Amino acid sequence: MVRQIADLLKDVQHKKPLVHHITNYVTVNDCANVTLAIGASPIMADEVAEVAQITSISASLVLNMGTSNQRTVKSMIAAGKEANSQGIPVIFDPVGAGASNLRNQTAKMILKEIKCSVIRGNISEIRYLAGENAKTKGVDASESDFSDDITESIEVAKLLAKKYNCVVAITGATDIISNGIQAISINNGHQMLGSITGTGCMCTSLIASFSGATSNYLLAAAAGILTMSIAGEIAFDRAGKAGLGSYHMAIIDEISKLSDETICRRATLNETYH
Repeated sequence: MVRQIADLLKDVQHKKPLVHHITNYVTVNDCANVTLAIGASPIMADEVAEVAQITSISASLVLNMGTSNQRTVKSMIAAGKEANSQGIPVIFDPVGAGASNLRNQTAKMILKEIKCSVIRGNISEIRYLAGENAKTKGVDASESDFSDDITESIEVAKLLAKKYNCVVAITGATDIISNGIQAISINNGHQMLGSITGTGCMCTSLIASFSGATSNYLLAAAAGILTMSIAGEIAFDRAGKAGLGSYHMAIIDEISKLSDETICRRATLNETYH
């Protein structure tokens, strides 16, 4: 699979897929920049009058509810339905699911009305969507939802993947990706990634970039997460000691310089079947 991910990186750089984002204003600039850095092309359009048309010319669609409001929720539904009608993959980031009634209702509406190809979230968000007990810390995962045994996280990912017939990605110290049958764990990354606002959102954009170049969304999810994780490692070695601002910029630098050789050399990835 690592070789497949490395080859998919080259496909993204060759195809330059257009990735339509309806995302949050906290991280929108970073999401655009990482999309460009990996070799794809971003567009950020959230006006309901144009979202369907923009989606129709795109290779993938990101729905991120980090700063959702009633206006953008309507746009998400319209864009998602257009994506489904055109066979365009939808990558859903349920930011803060479990934190408020509005976020919970929005997430449930999106999952009811739109077929998502990939759902990416932290353990608390994914546990909530799967119907498990979950506590949130705003838009961050709650420490009480973490487990030292990754088997538990794999089971939660599998449960949600089967429920919505999609790929589910849980990002954390160990990243978990599952399609309900196959599970992948990734042990790359650096703890400093958790100190930068929007690394999860950026990871979703990377997944969408890879999804725009393949119909294998399990592979695309693994590729997006592995890209962020490896870039986070290299960026820390180069700029981590200078502080969070330098580290932040170094992450985007390293994504832009990532090669298939680097992926093959540094990837720490395990596959299991259940």
